[in-house]
Amino acid sequence: MTYLISACLLGTPCRYDGASREMPEAIRALLGKHILIPVCPEILGGLPTPRPPAERQPDGRTVNRNGEDVTDAYLRGAKEVVRLARLYHADGVILRDRSPSCGTNGIYDGSFCGRLTDGMGVTAALLHAEGIPIFSEDGPFPT
Repeated sequence: MTYLISACLLGTPCRYDGASREMPEAIRALLGKHILIPVCPEILGGLPTPRPPAERQPDGRTVNRNGEDVTDAYLRGAKEVVRLARLYHADGVILRDRSPSCGTNGIYDGSFCGRLTDGMGVTAALLHAEGIPIFSEDGPFPT
């Protein structure tokens, strides 16, 4: 199977703070079994690394901590991930939870206070609307 996957889940230092993170065990188990194609919607949308943290607002916009509206960049990146998923005939896309772009099982509430709320990130929501299967970094994944 072929999956697009949030590049940060593979250890790529593309997070908002420029750091990488340890590869989750569920993702490590996929290596060697499936084709994993790394993507970072924020970078594909034209945002730099590092960048100010951003959160989705209740009105649907995405705003960074400096108050700048970065919605257009998030939408550009989301559309590019959809395009790549179709180009590679991906069986699904594995995304980083809580991200304003990739969150599948909740996102931060837009207050920059660390509170989670129900909802999806921009990319997750667009993939879902387009009928492309999305998966949280914790799985479960189809075999």
